[in-house]
Amino acid sequence: MSDHSHGAPKSGPVIGAILAILLAYAGGLAVGLPQRGTELIAAAHTPPLSDPIAEGHDHDHDGSEDPAAGDNATEEHVAGEDEHASDEHAESGHHVAGAAPPVWTVVPFVFLLLAIAVLPLIPATSHWWESNASRFKVAAGLGLLTLLYYGFAHNSAIDSHWPAHGVVAPSDGGFDLGFVRTVFQNAILGEFIPFIVLLFSLYTISGGIRITGDLQANPMTNAIFMAAGAILASFIGTTGAAMLLIRPLLETNQERKHVVHTVVFFIFIVCNCGGCLLPIGDPPLFLGYLRGVDFFWTLNLWQPWLMTNGLLLVAYLLLDEIAYYPRETEADITRDIRNIRSLKYEGLAINGVLLLGVVAAVALLDPSKTIPGTDWHPWMYLREIVQIALVALSVGLGSHSVRERNGFNYHAIVEVAALFCGIFICMQPALQILNEQGPSLGISSPMAFFWVTGGLSSVLDNAPTYVVFFETARTLTPLEGNATIAGVGEGRLIAISIGAVFLGAMTYIGNGPNFMVRAIAESSGVKMPSFFGYMVYSCTLLLPILAFVAWYRFG
Repeated sequence: MSDHSHGAPKSGPVIGAILAILLAYAGGLAVGLPQRGTELIAAAHTPPLSDPIAEGHDHDHDGSEDPAAGDNATEEHVAGEDEHASDEHAESGHHVAGAAPPVWTVVPFVFLLLAIAVLPLIPATSHWWESNASRFKVAAGLGLLTLLYYGFAHNSAIDSHWPAHGVVAPSDGGFDLGFVRTVFQNAILGEFIPFIVLLFSLYTISGGIRITGDLQANPMTNAIFMAAGAILASFIGTTGAAMLLIRPLLETNQERKHVVHTVVFFIFIVCNCGGCLLPIGDPPLFLGYLRGVDFFWTLNLWQPWLMTNGLLLVAYLLLDEIAYYPRETEADITRDIRNIRSLKYEGLAINGVLLLGVVAAVALLDPSKTIPGTDWHPWMYLREIVQIALVALSVGLGSHSVRERNGFNYHAIVEVAALFCGIFICMQPALQILNEQGPSLGISSPMAFFWVTGGLSSVLDNAPTYVVFFETARTLTPLEGNATIAGVGEGRLIAISIGAVFLGAMTYIGNGPNFMVRAIAESSGVKMPSFFGYMVYSCTLLLPILAFVAWYRFG
C-alpha cells in the first residue's frame, strides 16, 4: 500500500506525542476537568436512595442539584422538568428527546460504508483509496455533512451522552452550535476516543512480539495455531492475535503448495469467531461495553464460541487431511520435515505483561463504576491514558529490531482512525431514528437479530452494524424470562453480539483484520482468492456452521 513505510517507524515521535498527551491530561487534572466529568458520570449511574418519607417529593429535596445540570455538555439546553427521570430512561434504553431526523439523513452513513466496501474493488479508485489521506477526506467530508444537518436543519431536542446524559433543546433560529457540539461530543469524545485508543494499544503492543519457527506443516499443527489464536483473540483482540500468529503460520507452511484454505480458516477463526469472550476481543463488543454492557458479561458467550470454533477446527482438519495434504508432493513434505525449527518468542516478556495491563485498564478503570474494594470512581479518560502510557513503555523499552522484522507500521491503525472518525459521526442520525422507530421494524426474535445483524456485518463493517441493532433492541420490551443487559434483553444481545462477530468473517470487508491478513499472505507468496472467490469459501464452509449454531442456540 502506498502509505506503507520501509522498516519500523522510529519510536521518538510516538513517545513524544504520548508524553504531550500525558502532560495535557495532568494539566486537566490540575484544574479539575476529568474529576468533574467523573462526578457527572457517577451521578448518572447511581440510583437515588430510597426514602419512604420523601416519596412523591423531589428527589433532591436536600437542596442538592443533579450534577448534570449546568454541565458544559448540556449547558443552556438541559430539559429542566426531571433530569433524573431522563437519565433513568436513557439507562433503560428509552428515547427521551424529540422527533428523530428524517430517513434521508442516513445517506452520508450509507455512502461511507459503501465507499469502504466498493472503492477498493474499482480499478479506477483502488489505488487512490489506498491512501489514508483519501480515506480521511471521504470520512471527514461525509461527517461534516451530518454536522451541517444538525447545525442548520434539525429542530427537535436530542439526547446528549457525554459525559453524562442530558437532553439538548434547539436554540432560537440560526446555526445551532449546541446541536453540532452535542453530536460531536457523543460521537468523538464519548465513543471514538475510547474505541481507537483500545485498538491502537492492542495493535502497537502486539506488534512488539515476534514468533518465529518452522513446525511440521501438517493439519494438526495448523489447527493448533488456529485454536491458540481463537483463545488469544478474546484477550488481545482479533487484530492483535492475527498480527501475532499469521507470520509464524505462513513460515510453517512455506514448503507446502496448498495454503490458501489454511489462511481462509485462519481468517474465519482468529480474525473473527475467536474474539467474542471479552469486549477487547472485537470492536463491536467494545462498543457494547461503552454502552453499559458489563465487562465480563461476554464470557456468557462461551458456548457459541466453543461450538463455532470447535466445528470450524474439525472442518479444517477434515478438509486438509482428506483434500489438500495428500496432494502435497513427497519432496515438499520431506523438505518441510528437514526444515523444522522450534518456535522462538521475542518481545513477549515485556509486551505480554503490557497487554495484560491493557486488559486490566479496560476492566477496572470504567468511570461509571467504582474500583472493586473502594468507593473511588476512576477519573474520566484515565482508562485511555493508562493504555497509551503502556504503549509508550512498549515502544520505548521493546526491541526496535523485532518491530522491523515484523514489518510493523502504523498504516493499518491510521486507516481505522481515518474511517471511524467519520463513521461515528455519520451514524448518529441512524441511531436516533432507531431509538424512535425500532419497535416498528418487525425485528424482535433473537434469530432475526442474529441474521440481520450478521448479514449486514458481512458486507458492512461489523462495529457500526452492531451499534445500530443494539440501539434497535433497546427500544423493545425484553422477552419473557430474559434478563436485561444495558437496556437490551439478554437473548437479543447474545444474538446481536455473535451475529456481528461471527458473520464479520463472511467477506474480506466484514472486519478489519481480514484484509490485513490477506495482504500479509499475498506478500508472502500465497495467491489469495478474490473478493467473491473468498465468499465461495465462506458460503460453503462457514455459513452452514453458523446456521447450525444459530439453530441450536435460537431455534
